[in-house]
Amino acid sequence: MNRGPYGEIAYQGLWGNNPAFVQILGLCPLLAVTSTVVNALGLGLATTLTLIASNVIVSAIRQWVRPEIRIPVFVMIIAAVVTAIEMAMKAWFFDLYNILGIFIPLIVTNCTIIARAEAFASKHPVGQSLADGLFMGLGFTGVLLLLGAMREMLGFGTLFSQAHLMFGEALRDVALTVIPDYRGFLLAILPPGAFIGLGLLIALKNIIDARLERRRRPVPVTGPAPAHGH
Repeated sequence: MNRGPYGEIAYQGLWGNNPAFVQILGLCPLLAVTSTVVNALGLGLATTLTLIASNVIVSAIRQWVRPEIRIPVFVMIIAAVVTAIEMAMKAWFFDLYNILGIFIPLIVTNCTIIARAEAFASKHPVGQSLADGLFMGLGFTGVLLLLGAMREMLGFGTLFSQAHLMFGEALRDVALTVIPDYRGFLLAILPPGAFIGLGLLIALKNIIDARLERRRRPVPVTGPAPAHGH
C-alpha cells in the first residue's frame, strides 16, 4: 500500500514503529506515571512537545552540525526544550508538575527523543521531521493513556480522577466511577502492574498485526485437477 511520505510517517509513529509497543523505549516514565489517565496525558503531551520541537530544530540545523559533535548538540537541544516545558508546567500546571516530579526533566534521557533526532530529523527536511515528532509523540501518548486507563480502573475503579490538575477547577468533579464501592487493587497501581499491563497491550498488538498479515496474504489459486487416463 502506497501511503505517501506523510502517511507512512503517521502509520509508523502511531502503529508500525510505535516507540512503546515496538521500539520498547521510554519505559521508565511509561511504567512510573501511568497510574491515572491525567498523569499519563500530562507526561505524554510534554514528551510530544519535546519530540516536535527537538525534531524541528535538529532538522533545521542539520547542514551545519559536524558529524563528530552531533550527539552532544542534539542532547543540548533536547535539554533546552525540556527546560522550557518544565518552566511552563511550573507556571500553569504546578500541581500536576509536583505529581509527575522528576519524570519531566528526565524526558531529556528518553531514548525515543534522541533516537528520532539521530535516525530521522538529522536526515530529513523540517516538514517531515515535524510530522515524525508529532506522530511518534501521539503514538507514545496513546500507549500512556491506554495503560493509564487500565491501571486507574483496576487500581481505583475510576477514570479521569484529578482532571482539574490539567483542565482547571471546572472539571474537578468530572471523574467517572467505573466500579462503585470498589476497594481497589494495589498491584495495578504498582510498577509490576504496569509491566503486566504493558505486556498485555503488546500481546494484543501482536495478535492484531498477525491477523492483518493473514488477511493481506494472497489466497493461493488452485487449478482444476488433472484428468487421469483410463
